[in-house]
Amino acid sequence: MSPVVMSPVVWQAASLLLGYPDEELYGRRAMLREAVAGEERLTAFLDHMDAVPLDDLAAHYVETFDLRRRCCLYLTYYRDGDTRRRGGSLAALKGRYRAAGAELGTRELPDFLPVVLEFAALHGGADLLTEHRAGLELLRLALEDRGTPYALPVQAVCATLPGPSPRDRAEALRLAAAGPPAEHVGLEPFALEPITRGATR
Repeated sequence: MSPVVMSPVVWQAASLLLGYPDEELYGRRAMLREAVAGEERLTAFLDHMDAVPLDDLAAHYVETFDLRRRCCLYLTYYRDGDTRRRGGSLAALKGRYRAAGAELGTRELPDFLPVVLEFAALHGGADLLTEHRAGLELLRLALEDRGTPYALPVQAVCATLPGPSPRDRAEALRLAAAGPPAEHVGLEPFALEPITRGATR
């Protein structure tokens, strides 16, 4: 029987794998493979990385995430779009990180999925991912439609969340229209260590 990979390990690994691919990431492949042994989707993505030159993976990353709005890695976009409301959502998210003792050491916005996943991994942020479940599922479906291996890390993340994943885009949109679940009042965040991510590219 394959070992069960704990959710924080899945989130941290997916955080790295969904960042812009560079030499540092390629150098961490063996460590990541050991950490996620038993998680078939993440292992399959690492197999893909082993088979693809870095330059090709980087070009595919840009084509997938930077040139297609449906494959957006910025989670508040799925709920707020390009509206003024999104600015408030970003400010609230940054405040949430600060309250947990995590200051962003990156030029990325606080809703950038790799940043959100790293925060969730270090600070017990399952509730944060659940609040953005609709956006995660819409991203998963868009990546699956494209047939890109980048669907695999997002599938692995969605599989850690409670309940079944939406089966199609219409079901995911209904989830988005329902809005995030009620806040978990009174839960103190875990302040383990600050996020100090560098620029992703």
